Amino acid sequence: MTEPTRLRRGRDDRRAARQKRTQSKFPFGPRGIPAVEMHSTEVLEIIEHNAETVLEEIGVLFRDDPTALALWKGAGADVRGSRVHIPRGLARQLLKSAPREFTMHARNPARNVTMGGNHTLFSPVGGPPFVRDLEGVRRYATLEDLKNFVKLTQSAPAIQFAGGTMCEPVDVPANVRHLDMQYTHFRYCDMPCEGTPENPVNATDACRMADILFGEGYLDTHPVLIGNINSNSPLTFDSNMSGSLRVYASRNQGVLVVPAVLAGAMGPVTAVGCMTEVLAETLAGMALAQIVRPGTPVIMGSFVGAISMRTGAPTFGTAESTHMIFATAQLARRLGVPCRSGGSLCASKVPDAQAAYESMQTLFATVMAGVNVATHSAGWLEGGLVASYEKFVLDADQLSIMMHMMRGMDASDSSQALSAIREVGPGGHFLGCQHTQDNYEEAFYQSTVADYSSFEQWHEEGALTADVRANRVARRLLAEYEDPGFDPAVDEAIQAFMVRRRAEIRAGLAA
Repeated sequence: MTEPTRLRRGRDDRRAARQKRTQSKFPFGPRGIPAVEMHSTEVLEIIEHNAETVLEEIGVLFRDDPTALALWKGAGADVRGSRVHIPRGLARQLLKSAPREFTMHARNPARNVTMGGNHTLFSPVGGPPFVRDLEGVRRYATLEDLKNFVKLTQSAPAIQFAGGTMCEPVDVPANVRHLDMQYTHFRYCDMPCEGTPENPVNATDACRMADILFGEGYLDTHPVLIGNINSNSPLTFDSNMSGSLRVYASRNQGVLVVPAVLAGAMGPVTAVGCMTEVLAETLAGMALAQIVRPGTPVIMGSFVGAISMRTGAPTFGTAESTHMIFATAQLARRLGVPCRSGGSLCASKVPDAQAAYESMQTLFATVMAGVNVATHSAGWLEGGLVASYEKFVLDADQLSIMMHMMRGMDASDSSQALSAIREVGPGGHFLGCQHTQDNYEEAFYQSTVADYSSFEQWHEEGALTADVRANRVARRLLAEYEDPGFDPAVDEAIQAFMVRRRAEIRAGLAA
């Protein structure tokens, strides 16, 4: 074997070993770095005061939901038709029963996580009807795609909450789709997840499937699902969302209230004005959950973005979005509830430089702001219309970097490295010293996607770009997916429930 051939083979072996290295889930725990308080108390108090004014003087519409209206009237609100005017301070008073933090229980207890407090956790993309598949084709998502993204989520070291609809399986009929979606999360992933929130019937089915998985009565004292409740901004909850909110709250499951506000479209064009609307809507939704069941775990959410004043298309990763991410986290801490915001958002159509810049602008702000739940953290493209396999892998790699950063600096005796500095002394180098030999394997986070070789080596190995490398990693992860297992008796019971419910739904029976 010639010397060049031997060197090339050695490089290939090292590269293959690096890419095949398995990573276990990061242990869940509190952050090792403080949250940054970007905005002044004065600014936050202005937003809070104006949100209370909006609730009292303008009100929030609860459309076609007489039960919600009756609950609000009983709690002391001024209900005029379908519009609820909430007296100043009432929503905050109701929210005093909400927990500052709470535990989300997984079917694998080792995967339990804490929502709120000094914790930040990531969940994957949610909601896209399209995927950009491993062949580079943009197409409608299928149930097989959903299974694949759930499997990638199970494998990603830094993702500790499975989220919800990672992509919409449009090959399954819409009226029974929620059953397959919920089952896919329960079956192929052992982390906590969301419940299907599209309407009260679907929310009820999600809770009933969870009853089978965890056992009757368990949900009454253990949150295992989170209902992602989107208001119809501005200042409106339709009956599907408010009804789903009431279902999850009545079962003691998590309620995440997220106004879908894009500044300049569904909200004011200014950041402070937009956050005023966000706070008003989240206060109304979270307070309703407390009326239904005091102590219901709730999360204050925001989906921060703007629209291009030239095209009307959504934009992400802007300075204004960053301001709103920090404001969301600070307002939630002042309110005493967990918060959700940020992620890896972008408007790019492919996993290119625009996708990377916009996503990192959003993600870094999310981490530094101390957001508790960062949804859409892996796989998001095209303003949320597309879930991308390559983008998922690239984002997941960045999430691992963020997890390392959030641990903080290790100041142990070994990390202080005085022995190394003494051994090397002036004018030497640290490559061969004992401290380096003892620590080099774990000293730095080693990316499974990035290329750190020379130009010559990179060129010899095929001049692979980041998206191509990510494609290969995604294929490998799916091929090597480790099934977390599923109790056969539970599986049979859930499958039987799904068969029965499909028949009932097709016959027009709600529950």
